[in-house]
Amino acid sequence: MDLSNLKPAEGSTKTRKRIGRGPGSGLGGTSTRGHKGAKSRSGYKRKIGFEGGQMPLQRRVPKFGFKNINRVEYKGINLEALQALADSQKLEKIDIDTLVAAGFISANQLVKILGKGTLTAKLEVCAHAFSKTAEAAIVAAGGTVVKL
Repeated sequence: MDLSNLKPAEGSTKTRKRIGRGPGSGLGGTSTRGHKGAKSRSGYKRKIGFEGGQMPLQRRVPKFGFKNINRVEYKGINLEALQALADSQKLEKIDIDTLVAAGFISANQLVKILGKGTLTAKLEVCAHAFSKTAEAAIVAAGGTVVKL
């Protein structure tokens, strides 16, 4: 055996189907494209979503709702979470850095303190927004509210 007599295994290769090479080949004429229609023409390229002239799905289905570009997205943190954090770390002040370090938020999120749960610790709480009930509960516990 040498390079001059190497060949692929029997049945592992097929010859390419040479279409459009005249009537003697048996693959001339329409060249496997069928008769007429857009798919038989040269340069045919189907548009995405085209359904043969039928009204396409993306035009049949109505539009719905809108996206408010001025929406401000807050990460809500409840009073019970603040109480648990204050108990575990013996804190008097809770700010954004404390919440990031505790894993409640990521550094670029806005925070809103919500009023679920009870607060007994006297805390100074710094956040971007407060619900009325949360603000009242913090002040009632002897703490202070700082809006950023």
